[in-house]
Amino acid sequence: MPDKEMCACCGKTTKRSEEERKKLIHRLNRIEGQIRGIRRMLEKDAYCADILTQSAAVNAAVNAFNKELLASHIRGCVARDIREGKDEVIDELVATLQKLMK
Repeated sequence: MPDKEMCACCGKTTKRSEEERKKLIHRLNRIEGQIRGIRRMLEKDAYCADILTQSAAVNAAVNAFNKELLASHIRGCVARDIREGKDEVIDELVATLQKLMK
């Protein structure tokens, strides 16, 4: 997302280094490839247990993506907002963690 565009859902943006952006996009590209692989398995009537194994691998990859992004969010956005006296970011973080832990 370009620096000047705002997120439609909350009006906030996060500036990321090019390295961090590339790393996150690389993870998402791998996940996308795994999902396409599962679709191909279904199209070829692969054995259920094999598909479930691949689905579990996708879940693990998404969890790893979330952990990396969450750590960056806490170190960057949350820490900055707390330093600026914006304590409401704590409630936002708690709500985010609750969504991730469903």
